Amino acid sequence: MLMRITNNMLSSQLLTNLNRNAQAMSHTQEQLSTARKLNKPSDDPVGITYSLRYRSELSSNDQYQRNVDSAMSWLDHNDTVLGQAGDVVQRLRALTVQAATGTNPKSALDSIKAEVVQLKEQLVDIANSQLNGKYIFNGQTYDKKPYDTTLGEPEKAVTDVGTVNFVMGDSVIMPISVTGSSVFGEVSTTVPDDSDNLFSVINRITNALDTENFSALSGELTNLDTRMETMLRFRSEIGAKTNRVELMQNRLSSLGVNLTDLQSKTEDADYAGTILQSKIQENIYNASLSAGSKIISPSLMDFLR
Repeated sequence: MLMRITNNMLSSQLLTNLNRNAQAMSHTQEQLSTARKLNKPSDDPVGITYSLRYRSELSSNDQYQRNVDSAMSWLDHNDTVLGQAGDVVQRLRALTVQAATGTNPKSALDSIKAEVVQLKEQLVDIANSQLNGKYIFNGQTYDKKPYDTTLGEPEKAVTDVGTVNFVMGDSVIMPISVTGSSVFGEVSTTVPDDSDNLFSVINRITNALDTENFSALSGELTNLDTRMETMLRFRSEIGAKTNRVELMQNRLSSLGVNLTDLQSKTEDADYAGTILQSKIQENIYNASLSAGSKIISPSLMDFLR
């Protein structure tokens, strides 16, 4: 049984085909204008899932990279400050050796004492070093000055023992802070004179210079050497942590490149291929319009002429 094809059916089918071709051409032109093949979830439901996952991982990776950069700055500053403190201790040792010979006149000992006093003040400044407004030798209470001379003598200061940790990856947490008490010496609660606190050592050196006690000066050399060894040990630990942080920087950088590449393959349009597809769809749409004009152009007036 044959079906009668009416003009209304021809027109309806023509409009349907024109709308379908126009929609396909619009979709391709949208990809060209945005340079993305994923502009809404319906474009690729599976691809949008991967895209969101890559975006989340990239965001986390960017934060880890910022944390690693901050940790590197902190470690570099710690190493620099410990190097400065080591220079002060070396100068103190040289002055102590010079004074302990017993061949210096009183005026020379007074000059040495004056320099020792200045070195102590310099050491206090170093111990109160800051990075981005944070005191690096006061643990987790980095908003407070660890060796505040307005509150008491530096040899009596007790710094916070908490550590500053940086998260540099999934389940990767690294402590990067150094406490002032561990670097410059603990405060002795039993026999203060026997404390190896560096500030206490300087006080005893100053007193020995006043009294010309050369044997006491020689005895403090061991304490200075102990402090120097402690500072070198911490600098060695900082160097090891710096090497690891550099490895983390390289790893996170490579991971960021890989994730960006995967995201690009999932989201970005193939521009050359999309231009070609757009041209093909444009030709199809024009052909549809041309064919449609021949279908709907005959009318009653055409037959009455």
